[in-house]
Amino acid sequence: MSLISFSLRRAAVGVSLLSATAAFAFSLSDISNQDATSGLKAALEKGANVAVSKLGQQNGFLNNDKVKIKLPSALEQAMPIIRMTGQGQKVDDLVVDMNHAAEAAVPLAKPLLVNAVKSMSVSDAKNILSGGDTSVTDFFRQKTSGELATKFLPIVKNITDKNGLSARYNATMGQVAKTGLVSGDQSTVEGYVTQRALDGLFLMIGEEEKAIRKDPVGSGSAIIGKVFGALK
Repeated sequence: MSLISFSLRRAAVGVSLLSATAAFAFSLSDISNQDATSGLKAALEKGANVAVSKLGQQNGFLNNDKVKIKLPSALEQAMPIIRMTGQGQKVDDLVVDMNHAAEAAVPLAKPLLVNAVKSMSVSDAKNILSGGDTSVTDFFRQKTSGELATKFLPIVKNITDKNGLSARYNATMGQVAKTGLVSGDQSTVEGYVTQRALDGLFLMIGEEEKAIRKDPVGSGSAIIGKVFGALK
């Protein structure tokens, strides 16, 4: 083979490789609105499934330091005095009950999160996709938080009411809330746990979204790989 023939063949191979690469390289502008929406839905469902499965199992909150529900700071500061009065174990039990209440509530979130995608307009999909590491999570937090809180609250209250300290907590924190030293969602134990459960849920969904954006192909979903891969 002559040097010229070899060079021509090598050039042809290079052109073929570049063409193949171009065929698989997408930018966000190459993704259809339908695919963008499908990719968002798939990412949401994956994030919801992962978050709910991790948090909705026994000790899903209690054994996860990222989302474990602790006492409000105002009550935590009083713990030395509480322990001196012999009430320490009851407070410890309250912490356990609060976390179990959260884990019992989060399975209700999955259908609401999945259905929330229906409220997203197709024209918004690409804007949400390119809006930041947790823009999908932030969108669904905005769309579902109110309804989720309504769903969570009675389940949380049913569990925390069984703890003998919950009524005392509500009476004490209700008075503290009037001073402005704590936020309104801390004035009742069920309100406090509900908000922390939501915070934990969206934190875990956000972590899954970040993982998807970092490694779309590793998600195991072709549509997620295609849509989120276009953001690279």
